[in-house]
Amino acid sequence: MCGFAGFLNCGQTDPTYSLPDTARRMADSLRHRGPDDSGVWTDQDAGIALGHRRLAILDLSPQGQQPMVSACGRFVVAFNGEIYNYKDVQSELEAAKLAPAWRGHSDTEVLLAAVSAWGLDMAVSRFSGMFAFVLWDRLEQTLALARDRIGEKPLYYGWIAGSFAFASELRALRSHPRWRGEVDRDAVALLLRFGCIPAPASIHVGIRKLTPGSVLKLSRAQAMHRPGMLPEPRAYWSAYDVAARGVRNPFQGNVSEAAAELELILSRAVREQMVADVPLGAFLSGGVDSSAVVALMQLQSTRSVKTFSIGFHESTFNEAPFAKAVAEHLGTDHTELYVTPEHALSVIPRLPEIYDEPFSDASQIPTFLVAELARSEVTVSLTGDGGDEVFGGYNRYFLGRRVWDAISRVPLPVRTQLSGLIRRVPARFLERAMSLIGPLLPRDVAKTASADKLLKLAEILDAQSASEMYGRLVSHWRDAQSIVLGLARRAGQGWLGTRDNVDTPDLFMQMMFADLVTYLPDDILVKVDRAAMSVSLESRIPLLDHRVVEFAWTLPSEWKIRRREGKWLLRQILYKHVPKSLIERPKTGFGVPIGAWLRGPLRCWAEELLGESRLEAEGFFDSAPIRKKWDEHLSGRRNWEYYLWDVLMFQAWLERQSRL
Repeated sequence: MCGFAGFLNCGQTDPTYSLPDTARRMADSLRHRGPDDSGVWTDQDAGIALGHRRLAILDLSPQGQQPMVSACGRFVVAFNGEIYNYKDVQSELEAAKLAPAWRGHSDTEVLLAAVSAWGLDMAVSRFSGMFAFVLWDRLEQTLALARDRIGEKPLYYGWIAGSFAFASELRALRSHPRWRGEVDRDAVALLLRFGCIPAPASIHVGIRKLTPGSVLKLSRAQAMHRPGMLPEPRAYWSAYDVAARGVRNPFQGNVSEAAAELELILSRAVREQMVADVPLGAFLSGGVDSSAVVALMQLQSTRSVKTFSIGFHESTFNEAPFAKAVAEHLGTDHTELYVTPEHALSVIPRLPEIYDEPFSDASQIPTFLVAELARSEVTVSLTGDGGDEVFGGYNRYFLGRRVWDAISRVPLPVRTQLSGLIRRVPARFLERAMSLIGPLLPRDVAKTASADKLLKLAEILDAQSASEMYGRLVSHWRDAQSIVLGLARRAGQGWLGTRDNVDTPDLFMQMMFADLVTYLPDDILVKVDRAAMSVSLESRIPLLDHRVVEFAWTLPSEWKIRRREGKWLLRQILYKHVPKSLIERPKTGFGVPIGAWLRGPLRCWAEELLGESRLEAEGFFDSAPIRKKWDEHLSGRRNWEYYLWDVLMFQAWLERQSRL
């Protein structure tokens, strides 16, 4: 796990900066991603500069330093991540007599040998891992960027004046002496709608994120001929193809055979991801996903696995007792930390620096806290992320199907009129109406019935398809385009409800696919990577091994979601190692009480960022609807915590940028 940055200079030589100094300055801004070592490689004649910061995980010797040149001398790489099956790739090269004389035992050296032997496209298709890297071909004078299949590791790129630049994080691009970053207002609207900025967009005009599972190539000749041109990435792995193939060719065995096969695949992924030359542990929440990962780790370990969890004194958010019970059963070396509200609140001023790009999933706070705790003892930590998207764990999947089954029976014109009618009714009247009709509703519906839920229903009533309904269900500011000033296009194009969905009538499958290609890489994986890397911790995610994902898509949805219980097949594996009684409980999110904090200890901070005169002076938002939601939230009439957090995270980021 590391960080890299660099550029291909295609303009006239700028005497105000040198290639090595600039590459070093860009890379050094990523020191948190790689505190152990640094390196720079340049070719003045070609105008190429690569900088690297290293977090040493495999081959701690100087033979693992980067940027690294291939044994044949043709290729140079700067690499972030891990290739978990690098020993298998190494053995394949040796068996085919294509291996060089190995200088060390790092996966980076194997990567270069594979590219030298088979070419980039064939090599990357053989890798199992999480990675982002830049490869310079000295013979062909061609630059290539590559990113892992699911999108665990980040990679930004774009033009800065006459240079094609790339980096693991935006802060490195901002360290380029000719940086003139402009805020992309369309990206701000995406943030308000989804709580993150989905690939390929970034917060800056002209800077993109490389999409997962793709390679981008740019030759020096192309860049010199058409400076400013951004070539289109080409997919070497497609989630859509994987899902479609799985639906067409389902698993042929019975459910017991499927469970056995899944356990074999997942155990292999866990075993490969436990390889490290530094201390290793795991996050443990006590839920299905992290408990399954830790159980398989402990089963394959000769010593007690180090596990980490955080707890909160507020019982609604506290999962620490469940994690402790699982840890005691499995015999792990468990560490837990109960976080005070003051400790959690102290993280908030650091969020714009940690995430570097506006990001407003509030579970970023506990994610950082558990990463910070783990880093006190280990350098690598496995996590249970990805289980909800791959095996159907979110409560909203049940809600989505239930809602669509109900509303799709009503003609669209009628739903459209009803939606408009509900939205025109003042919230206080809706609350009164809900209190009156509550006793008439089914008990499970009445327990959660509220004006907020009714208004959310109004927002999805006029959806024309199940995909559009789900996109609205997981959105915040549906009308973000009317809040953000100066938009060039409608917010949300190219994301939920507009990308191709898997061709199946199974709504569960459609919702899981939407999350696999959107919410997972653009929210969950961003949250985990930035939080862990901010404290120089490598996070690894076995449930997102591409072989696990591919197998999961051959399984029918009833083996994932059964009797209103998600992740059913994964649970059957877990229950072989952990008693069901330690796991069974209502699903909770990994969150903090943001809504209450905004009315309490965060009120002054938020009021300053949301001040009417300030919003109008900065010119990004129409202040009226934001102030309206703020007033309603403070009064307790409505709970607008997610909507307000979206705006606040942008405002806090903008404030930090103005000080840099």
